[in-house]
Amino acid sequence: MRKLIADSSKCTGCGVCEEVCASTCFKTTDKEKSAIRIVEEEGGYVIKVCDQCGDCMKMCSSIALNKADSGVVKLTKDACTGCLICVAECLKGYMFYHDDLPVPFKCVACGRCAKRCPSGALALS
Repeated sequence: MRKLIADSSKCTGCGVCEEVCASTCFKTTDKEKSAIRIVEEEGGYVIKVCDQCGDCMKMCSSIALNKADSGVVKLTKDACTGCLICVAECLKGYMFYHDDLPVPFKCVACGRCAKRCPSGALALS
């Protein structure tokens, strides 16, 4: 199964991963359109990125979320109704939305952020 592995203990909070993700997925530098988020907490940073658990698929009434052969949970945009139940029900907070976008989004484990992470906090497995 392909997924992004995050080691928050190595994260410096530089935000390169967020910028790369937003640029790759939406051709913008707006970090709010990134499927990976860096959250500052007491004592350091926490990397929030989908672990491909698939729990969101159970909540999707339109069956827009499906697991690919690679193990990556993907959203079929044409099937999505934009109800945002998956965002509300993702207990880990790994599904995101932005007011400018018609449907939610999540990490699809492309690995571009891992290639650019200067601290080695991200890896694709």
